[in-house]
Amino acid sequence: MQKLFLTLFYSGLSPKAPGTVGSLLALFIGLFLLEYIHVSTLFLLALLITAFSIKHIDLYEKQIGMHDSKEIVIDELVGMWITLSICGINDSNFLIMSVLAFLNFRLFDIWKPSLIGKIDKNVKGAWGVMGDDMLAGVCAGITSSGMYQVYLILMKNNFFL
Repeated sequence: MQKLFLTLFYSGLSPKAPGTVGSLLALFIGLFLLEYIHVSTLFLLALLITAFSIKHIDLYEKQIGMHDSKEIVIDELVGMWITLSICGINDSNFLIMSVLAFLNFRLFDIWKPSLIGKIDKNVKGAWGVMGDDMLAGVCAGITSSGMYQVYLILMKNNFFL
């Protein structure tokens, strides 16, 4: 059961790009949930899953003897849901914001600029696993929102015509 949870229904066991597969599954689950719950509830669920994950990641890392194994993708779920919570997704921008949120989260999660990379390298245990993705989610949410606002301004001024 622990492995099912930490690998996000075994998506983290994908032989290629487990983080991307986990993020994509997290996106679809998050978008499904947003049909029934408020965006602020999704954010709170991400925090609740983080709290639950901390203990289980520490235990799992001791079992397998490895820090931040690629198969652990529950951190991608948390980061993706934080991104969706911040970006301003709604019915009118659902498709474009979903794509922006996913691409920006993956960009920040892979690139790990600034503090995200420092957390990834220097923070050990479960907080290191979760922390970089949480911050990547914040950065991706803000970036996605900003990109969408620029898109709206360009559209309003007929930039693409």
